[in-house]
Amino acid sequence: MRFEHVLVVGAGQMGGGIAQVVAASGRRVSLHDPYPGAVERGLAAIEKSLTRLGADVAETTARIEPVDGLVAADLMIEAITEDAAAKEELFRRADETLPAGAVLASNTSSIPITSLAAVTGRPEQVIGMHFFNPVPVLKLVEVIRAVQTSDETAAAIVELARDLGKVPAEARDFPGFAANRILMPFINEAAYAVMEGVAEPEAIDTIAKLGFAHPMGPLALADLIGLDTCVAIMSVLHEGLGDPKYAPCPLLRQYVQAGRLGRKSGRGFFDYSA
Repeated sequence: MRFEHVLVVGAGQMGGGIAQVVAASGRRVSLHDPYPGAVERGLAAIEKSLTRLGADVAETTARIEPVDGLVAADLMIEAITEDAAAKEELFRRADETLPAGAVLASNTSSIPITSLAAVTGRPEQVIGMHFFNPVPVLKLVEVIRAVQTSDETAAAIVELARDLGKVPAEARDFPGFAANRILMPFINEAAYAVMEGVAEPEAIDTIAKLGFAHPMGPLALADLIGLDTCVAIMSVLHEGLGDPKYAPCPLLRQYVQAGRLGRKSGRGFFDYSA
């Protein structure tokens, strides 16, 4: 199973990064996002990223074609908002549009892959392909098999991840998979430490970086991910596992309600307005 033409749906931080690494591997990419101006912003971010990495901007971006809707491709990688209903609707439309042999992959960080597979007529060709931000830099791709995913599909996606210069790690289709089931309680507890006055955000992140040898503190990481995304993932964990320890910290919810979403809004636990 070869993937020479990849449709990436969603041109935001994750989708743009995915389009970049796929194009850099020599593959043709069709990039779609229904929001006006999103693809243009995504392409500008890709050019900036390639320049920063010292890569050939013209050669890589020449392989990325903006498209107005879903198109026929060997593989779709979905990177839209972390909303189950929106993803399911996209997978229904992709099932109708893409060729019978195409694989449908989701970059979701928490939505069950099995539920996405169930809305298609090709559940054995649906899989999770969870990249990490920033996509061009971080090596991990979490590969999540739905109950229905075939061995052939899983093997092909693992091979593709390696071909993209990534390291695949397979996880089962449980809420949050492996990465976020471990990461989100860590971020949540850091938020509780701020809310309860245990320490200031700068101190908490300094402790994580210097005491735990983490390259980034949990609160700066939450700001990078997006506090709204963190709340969405924790809500899926809480609902799916039924354990109150996964419920989002009230301070996280309050920041999201206030529009303090992290880097993308200019302010989260830290101020990025400068």
